[in-house]
Amino acid sequence: MSFWTRRKAIDTITAGHADSHQLKKTLSWPHLVALGVGAIVGTGIYTLTGVGAGLAGPGVILSFLIAGAVCACAALCYAELSTMMPAAGSAYTYSYAAMGEPVAWFVGWSLILEYTLVCAAVAVGWSAHAHGLFAAAGFPEYLLAGPHQGGVVNLPAVIISMAVAGLLALGTRESATVNMILVFVKIIALAVFVALCLPAFDASHFTPFMPNGFQAHTPAGAGPEAAKIGVMAAASLIFFAFYGFDAVSTAAEETKNPKRDLTIGIVGSMAACTAIYMIVAAVAIGASRAEVFSKSEAPLVFILESLQQPRVAQLVALAAVIALPTVILAFMYGQSRIFFVMARDGLLPRALSKVNAKTGTPVVMTLLTGALSAVLSGFLSLKDIAELANAGTLAAFIAVGASVIVLRRREPGRPRVFSTPAWQIVAPAGILGCLYLFYSLPAKTQLYFLFAHIIGAVVYVAYGMRKSVLAQAEKAQG
Repeated sequence: MSFWTRRKAIDTITAGHADSHQLKKTLSWPHLVALGVGAIVGTGIYTLTGVGAGLAGPGVILSFLIAGAVCACAALCYAELSTMMPAAGSAYTYSYAAMGEPVAWFVGWSLILEYTLVCAAVAVGWSAHAHGLFAAAGFPEYLLAGPHQGGVVNLPAVIISMAVAGLLALGTRESATVNMILVFVKIIALAVFVALCLPAFDASHFTPFMPNGFQAHTPAGAGPEAAKIGVMAAASLIFFAFYGFDAVSTAAEETKNPKRDLTIGIVGSMAACTAIYMIVAAVAIGASRAEVFSKSEAPLVFILESLQQPRVAQLVALAAVIALPTVILAFMYGQSRIFFVMARDGLLPRALSKVNAKTGTPVVMTLLTGALSAVLSGFLSLKDIAELANAGTLAAFIAVGASVIVLRRREPGRPRVFSTPAWQIVAPAGILGCLYLFYSLPAKTQLYFLFAHIIGAVVYVAYGMRKSVLAQAEKAQG
């Protein structure tokens, strides 16, 4: 049972690897901030604002604030650990050093679940904005919607998933440069939305502020399978809109100056996006009642159309079509790197961790990630995907907070380029906040999360426990 005590030494994590398993250092802090903003500002603001408003009413602003506060605690913990261990793998790598291989496996499995589902969810959100373009091009309706909407397959979602995977396979720096350009397009579109909606701002739209209450609960008379409503129910869903800074931490191994740039990328992108979300959500509710625009899958476009701004609405929709793939790119990048590191550690077949000599990227893992995203986005709804993605993220954030606490206790003297302020408060607060958000998720989502990790346990016992690099080292010694 020695696998329970297998831990990676921090010094070995930061050591180099053979060239065929080593990622190229091509990124600087502007790329990382753009990666974070590109990941965070996307489906959450363009699409999930409406879903959250339907659950919480105007109180969705408070939902954004709560989810942002929990993510801020997690972001500070990520900044400390990523600069201490500037290697690919994010929460998986940190857990391996702090709490051992079995915990690291389940965290890695949660991250795989998170990133794959996020890519799929954003692809579905992108498809909602691109629907008109594909319909105008002659695509039949049954190819523009999944089975939950009466169609056969959401073909636009499948196409964008594979297109982004292809871009990532070409090279990290090339992908990051395209990402920076598209992030600027996205921010300009949101600024135009705010400018046009401000004249129509009506404070009466904020009353009643919490029509469904604060705590997550099922509506009166509804069955146990019914979706929960309330501010916390919206926060547990909107949480999806905030994470993305963790994708920045997966770029540690490809960052030229990780000790400086990772802190800027993680904390900077989180601070900028929190401000953007609060402003856009407040303006949206001021311009249109929450119960009205919450019925639309493209709420910002809907609001502009209701304000008799059809041309601008089309431009914002076009900006979303152009820029939402930045979210898919950021998370697909993170997913492929988690897969890559787990394979390099032997928990998945090591052949999957081969880096292409020309591009310096794990091409096989990247294309596999694209294929998984394409299948999920082609057949599932946005809400179901987003809620299950949140469960995986919450598990990873809890592990990061726990890793900070464990390493602070075990290695208090280890140099820390960035130290989490008031870590005795911030790390436990992040853990407790994530636990409460997980509790607020629908029971069906929690059950699916359990099933996914039972499958993960079977994979670990059948393969990873025996094949990991540390297991092979133990076998060689004994």
